[in-house]
Amino acid sequence: MRMIAALFLALLLAGPAMAQAVHGPAPDDDPDNVLLMTLKDGLVVIQMRPDLAPNHVKRIKELVRKGFYDGSPFHRVIPGLIAQTGDPTGTGAGGSGQSIKAEFSNEHHMRGVVSMARGDDPDSADSQWFIVLKPAPDFDHRYTIWGKVIRGMEFVNHIKPGLAEADGKVLDPDRIVSIKVESDVYKGGAR
Repeated sequence: MRMIAALFLALLLAGPAMAQAVHGPAPDDDPDNVLLMTLKDGLVVIQMRPDLAPNHVKRIKELVRKGFYDGSPFHRVIPGLIAQTGDPTGTGAGGSGQSIKAEFSNEHHMRGVVSMARGDDPDSADSQWFIVLKPAPDFDHRYTIWGKVIRGMEFVNHIKPGLAEADGKVLDPDRIVSIKVESDVYKGGAR
């Protein structure tokens, strides 16, 4: 009985520390460059890389803080390749209306890397991005890498796949429940 009481007291005193132990923080020193993305199956933690793509990271954070991605569908999911989101219309043609100049790097498109989708013009990235599901060296130097999933890839794996014959288009797609900048969550700040 004494052990149960001690455990209860420890949990009670832990409060926010216990929540932090369960959810994160991400293993980095800058929670302003970490995204906490809630999917239907669990939490996905994305470490943003302003050292690789400062303008992309800045724009992603602006959109996240406006709630732009909350409810966005994973409209294009090619099993074993990518899971793409960031178009609130779900058509693959929508966006925020503001293009970002490419910021290519020497990083590789490995499993868990987060990169910007774009049209034919290298400087046409807007708000759509994808998570790489397996190494994709053909994407290197063609798409801007701005982050990496550091926790929760098992939940990314559960995102509903698209139709192979329709270039990964997803019928009744899974959606981002919410996405927040970690520093905003822990200071109780922005959306």
